[in-house]
Amino acid sequence: MEQRTVLNEAQLSVLRLLATMKSVDEVHELRQIISNYYAQKATEEMDKLWESGEWSEEKNEAVLKEHLRTPYSYAE
Repeated sequence: MEQRTVLNEAQLSVLRLLATMKSVDEVHELRQIISNYYAQKATEEMDKLWESGEWSEEKNEAVLKEHLRTPYSYAE
């Protein structure tokens, strides 16, 4: 049975854009632009959390001190 990948309109638009690019440098530049876009969105959302009081310096410090590494047990 043949499997097909279904792309949405946004994904197809990006593929069309990539098809017009002539160099790897252009692709890297676009990747940086997209990264900057999402970084700006994350910053805006974080600003909203600070302004609403849902995030605070105390929460920030707690996250910084939180130990998130996965403990591994090694066979001896």
